[in-house]
Amino acid sequence: MRRTVQRRTAIAFIALMALFLPTLPAASAPPSGVIVLDGATSAEGIAAGRGTTFYAGELETGDIYRGDILDGTASLFIDVSDFDPSMRMAVGMKYDIRNDLLFVAGGATGKAYVYNTATGQPVAEFELAPGFINDVTLTNEGAWFTNSSSAELYFIPVGPRGELGDVVTLPLSGPAATLTGGFDLNGIATAKGGRVLIVAHSANAALYTVNPETGASALIEGVSVPNVDGIVVRGQTVWAVQNFSNQISRIDLSNDLSSGVVQDVIMSDDFQIPTTAALFGNTLAAVNAKFDNPAADLHEVVLVPAR
Repeated sequence: MRRTVQRRTAIAFIALMALFLPTLPAASAPPSGVIVLDGATSAEGIAAGRGTTFYAGELETGDIYRGDILDGTASLFIDVSDFDPSMRMAVGMKYDIRNDLLFVAGGATGKAYVYNTATGQPVAEFELAPGFINDVTLTNEGAWFTNSSSAELYFIPVGPRGELGDVVTLPLSGPAATLTGGFDLNGIATAKGGRVLIVAHSANAALYTVNPETGASALIEGVSVPNVDGIVVRGQTVWAVQNFSNQISRIDLSNDLSSGVVQDVIMSDDFQIPTTAALFGNTLAAVNAKFDNPAADLHEVVLVPAR
């Protein structure tokens, strides 16, 4: 039975490509491009699963919802209170299709959580560091996490059969290591086949590349993204979710990732402080966190064209 949780303020249309779904009937589109996370009292993270499946997290409880962008539905999938009497959080998340694992950043708990998406059962939890564990990305070798309160990244190795290794801490150097006392490092994604990490820095309104071997960082020149939160990367394109700006910027990067140009700004009347997004072909699914309305009793996933 789902527990009742005392609310607290968090610190904190579909255009599927013809190549991906060539015979999709118009009637299959979710109404108004909005999918309600039925029962969620907060929200923040989202991850693309198999096909058109997505996973979204309830920020303040750590519960996980599972939905389908074609069906336009979502329901509670993992109820943390079924196996953990203590409070969890769910911020950024990523799905490992090879091993049916969902990696979840644990926010103010300082932890990372791993769930089995075939069974809905917890697999492991890791103590990363004090602060706010904000987001996660995956490479072929494992999972990388950011901390909005510290100039370091955390790596959990993942073996070929889903074996999880010990946490490795990577101190950062260069401009991404700037600490302002507010929310600093936020979203994270991989580029160049995992040889480069790209991180968002909320306080600096900037994107940086990070060498995952050394921790050295460099500014991506020409890009200013105020209120940047989660990021999505495909090839040399970055989609940067800008929460309180209620928009997502599409950025084209140079071949060497040293600079970029904002080519488009994606907006929607349905955005209410979007924080993270997942990419499905040419469709973005973005989560409304509604940080400006802590009493909100409805949270949604909004579908917009990635353009």
